[in-house]
Amino acid sequence: MSNTPEAFIQRWKDSAGAELANSQLFLTELCDLLDVPHPDGTVADNDLNVYTFEKTVEFNNGDGTTSYGRVDLYRKACFVLESKQGTERKAVEQAEALATVTKQKKLKTGTAQRGTAHWHEAMTKARKQAEGYAKALPEWPPFLIVADVGHCFDLYADFSGTGKLYQPFPDPKNFRIPLADLAQAEVREKFRAIWLDPHSLDVSKQTAKVTRELASRLAKLAKSLEEQTDDQGKKRYPPEDVAHFLMRCLFTMFAEDVNLIPLRSFTQLLESLREQPEGFAHVVEALWKDMDSGSPFSPILRTQIKQFNGGLFESQQALPLNRDQLELLIEAAHAQWQDVEPAIFGTLLERALDPHERHKLGAHYTPRAYVERLVMPTIMEPLREQWDETYAAAAQLRTEGKSKEAIEQIRDFHEQLCETRVLDPACGSGNFLYVALELMKRLEGEVLNALREFGDSQLPLLTIDPHQFLGIEVNPRAAAITDLVLWIGYLQWHFRTRPDDHLNEPIIRKFHNIECRDAVLAWDRVEPVTDGDGNPVTRWDGRTTKPHPVTGEEVPDETARVQELRYVNPRKAEWPEAEYVVGNPPFIGPAMMRSALGSGYTEAIRRTHKELPESCDFVMYWWHNAAELTRHEKVRRFGFIATNSLRQTFNRRVVAPHLEASNPLSIAFAIPDHPWVDSADGAAVRISMTVGIPGVSPGRLWRVLEEKDIGQLEKDVQFKSDEGPIWSNLHIGVDIASVRGLSGNSNLSNRGVCLFGSGFIVTSEQARKLGLNSDPKFEKWIREYRNGRDLTQRPRDVMVIDLYPLALEQVKVELPEVFQWIVNHVKPERDQNRDKAIRENWWLHGRPRPELREALRGLTRYIVTPETTKHRLFSFLDHSTSPDNALVVIASEDALTLGLLSSWIHVVWALAVGGRLGVGNDPRYNKTRCFETFPFPLPTEDQKQRIRTLAEQLDAHRKRQQELHSDLTMTGMYNVLEKLRSGETLTAKEQKIHEQGLVSVLKQIHDDLDAAVFEAYGWPADLSDEEILERLVALNHERAEEEARGIVRWLRPEFQNPGGTSQTQLAAETATEAKPKKAAQAAKTKKEPWPKKLPEQMRVLRRALHDQSSPCLAEDLAKGFTRAPKKLVGELLETLVEVGQARVTDDGRFAV
Repeated sequence: MSNTPEAFIQRWKDSAGAELANSQLFLTELCDLLDVPHPDGTVADNDLNVYTFEKTVEFNNGDGTTSYGRVDLYRKACFVLESKQGTERKAVEQAEALATVTKQKKLKTGTAQRGTAHWHEAMTKARKQAEGYAKALPEWPPFLIVADVGHCFDLYADFSGTGKLYQPFPDPKNFRIPLADLAQAEVREKFRAIWLDPHSLDVSKQTAKVTRELASRLAKLAKSLEEQTDDQGKKRYPPEDVAHFLMRCLFTMFAEDVNLIPLRSFTQLLESLREQPEGFAHVVEALWKDMDSGSPFSPILRTQIKQFNGGLFESQQALPLNRDQLELLIEAAHAQWQDVEPAIFGTLLERALDPHERHKLGAHYTPRAYVERLVMPTIMEPLREQWDETYAAAAQLRTEGKSKEAIEQIRDFHEQLCETRVLDPACGSGNFLYVALELMKRLEGEVLNALREFGDSQLPLLTIDPHQFLGIEVNPRAAAITDLVLWIGYLQWHFRTRPDDHLNEPIIRKFHNIECRDAVLAWDRVEPVTDGDGNPVTRWDGRTTKPHPVTGEEVPDETARVQELRYVNPRKAEWPEAEYVVGNPPFIGPAMMRSALGSGYTEAIRRTHKELPESCDFVMYWWHNAAELTRHEKVRRFGFIATNSLRQTFNRRVVAPHLEASNPLSIAFAIPDHPWVDSADGAAVRISMTVGIPGVSPGRLWRVLEEKDIGQLEKDVQFKSDEGPIWSNLHIGVDIASVRGLSGNSNLSNRGVCLFGSGFIVTSEQARKLGLNSDPKFEKWIREYRNGRDLTQRPRDVMVIDLYPLALEQVKVELPEVFQWIVNHVKPERDQNRDKAIRENWWLHGRPRPELREALRGLTRYIVTPETTKHRLFSFLDHSTSPDNALVVIASEDALTLGLLSSWIHVVWALAVGGRLGVGNDPRYNKTRCFETFPFPLPTEDQKQRIRTLAEQLDAHRKRQQELHSDLTMTGMYNVLEKLRSGETLTAKEQKIHEQGLVSVLKQIHDDLDAAVFEAYGWPADLSDEEILERLVALNHERAEEEARGIVRWLRPEFQNPGGTSQTQLAAETATEAKPKKAAQAAKTKKEPWPKKLPEQMRVLRRALHDQSSPCLAEDLAKGFTRAPKKLVGELLETLVEVGQARVTDDGRFAV
């Protein structure tokens, strides 16, 4: 056994690479060298083979058959290792399989000579083989290793958890590790980390700490400069001047660390001024003047200075520093500026340089992996598909002896890559644009490597640079930071991968690729708004906050005011041309738009986008614009972050028309609900991701299965992936977005009252002092009050003053004590309300819900459910209790309705058609979607009575047990019920809840109720959730068609249809809304034209293979095209197999 690196290298360096038998022995001895465990032996249960040679991987062929592959070496959650020797053996097996069909053996004679083009092709195929195995595994390992035994290792990594974009690690220049490098301790440590802790090698995590420390130092210096005052006590330096001064400083520090100016020259210059800080500004301004224009000899640094230009040094203003401030700058200069992580540096720099944002510097920022999760499917997947097609075409040309044409194919792709433009129309401080730039530079590195492999030693003159990355940003400071971040990222990459290549001057160029303007609204000018007396109309500035005196949470600072503006000639803003659009537009809900953006802006944007509902989120204006451009093929793809309310009704009304248009949009990728860090304040939020493409196409939908905290800043998120058409509610499968509201359910569901004034709420003791219990008249105006938490936890001891529909004078005369209370406790808050009606009717609830009151009139009780809650619960409340706005009210006292709503069938429906809100990601019960669309069954009288009995038992049981045990909550009971159903062991605390709540009895009542409701529908009780949804959607369509014909199945006919209006008449009034759209007829299969150019032929074959439901023969695939030569199709398919982009089943059919 080789026990030293030198002995190991000497033993293996002359090994016969073609000998497969060497592979396992080589890797076993490598484990000894690295001091890591040996692989385990395989066992019969393949799921237990988590670290083993020859791990079996199963491929589902889609036709009921399966194929199997074998991973040369696998370690779960760490790596897939494929040896070149193993790939060659499998190639022989595939050739044997092909021979059974083609009757011709296409066998390699021996192995390719190392360093030749065929050897590079074999290594590329091994990489593709490893990617295919990784795709078939239940989890995505972060590393792929391709080994040529006794010669080298190629490393590829994907830390995003998606497995969709393994990139050369750490970059395309340094990803190949020769065997001899194992003599270096740091190389062996890298391999140990791949074996034992692969995520520790994620460079973005390593550099994040450095970046955060640097931002903190800059913030300290910025604060010191901004706090300086002159003799009159005025601020000496505006924040903008401080920001631009420090940006010039930090780039100069970066420049010396990457040797654009002599190493440590700026730091030494600063240190030389310690005893003469008064000379700092003069000296540094002279240096920056030289950097702006370039100088053959700089008297400051006593050397030649390159020309930087690019706008950064157009102003050379340097702020005077005192001794302490200079020391802070010197301390910052000693940091390793070449190691900053641009993906987060922009966010942190913006916080450091902005006085309003500086307190958020310690807050969380968006992890790079989250950004990559959207950038990859939006930009990199289509680009990589094009590259794979190009590479396959080049390989085919080389096989045909056309090496010159093969090189030309790769050069054409590289030129196209260097002109591909990416737009972020809400670029902030540039993190999405930087990640796109770096990932595209990685791909470019692979393309350049391929050119060398194919024999082209002349590097192209073109390269990917910041001019391709376009941004629109309304904040001038953020726009400037984006430009800086892109150039730092670009230069980092250059010096990391091509340190010996000459950089053309000017080093920084002014491409004007980042525009400082509004991305969705344009106007001629703005005018200040004044009131009737000519005084300025002001509003909160939309950003300045202060700690709440009680809760400590950040709340709007009402003293920070800006003037309202009027926008003259508002119109839709135009975007610059780009192939891809990606970004994270601002999260502002419709209710907050006026306070955050101003009434003038809000009215202008709504007026110019009349096709959008006013109730949609601000982000949907970006989504709509990108969808329009994509549908008309002016953009290839777009990908946006939005809040997870994208699935909610009013936002779906923006999405659905694009999916249903005559030139439709398809959602190619979506994550409906994902953790995120809001860049504005570092808060944890829930978001959605969507990628749109033109045409009709299935998509990939990722659902979060599990989230684990990894450090303070990020969650490790595990996903379940499904494929199929993605509907406007970001759902695959049953088209629940197609369901319609039913007249039979109308006018019964409402939200509770919305107070707009916490002073309406009083304790029982306060109510007594106001007159309750002393005079019966007060019982009508001061009532019990319940919100969602009262139902799910324990009721508060509170009541609500409800004076609807009294006039103010009546309250003053008839209820003077109450009048005084609301004058003191309600009116001050309401006087600040922007809504005129709410402000002027200050003694009434802001939303008194007269329609709800009418629906509840005459009922002794009614049904409620919390709008947002972990467990979907329905309960009866007494008619004397007022419901809060956070409760959804169903105006029915019938236990039949309570039982049907409490059934699992309705819970499945509500979870599917409703949304989720909040950091807790709890299900939301939207009355319009969840209740008004729900198709109730038509039970017999016996079935009705059975459901009523069980519903009464359910409601009584829960209330009785809570009355007996003061600390027992509904959430606690249903948490335990959930555990009982899953078979998990109860903790001691849960066992106590189980006993107090008699949760096993609760479970039996629910089980009996579910069985009774299934029987009422006439459905089997063992349906899956998806089958339940399929039947409910079909029943909703059936009910809607019935209503269109005049048959309405009222839930409370005496209230909903008291006049007995003829069914036909009512149907005529609602037919347009109720009638479901007819399903589009399936288009006839049409043969696709066979392309003339080789890369396009590869593209259509790859796509055709992907679209096949099962593996197929070459001649069958050829039939899908007009005039496709069968022989050529077969040859191209074999080439795809050779370069690892397709596979062959045991019976000789082709598949992906």
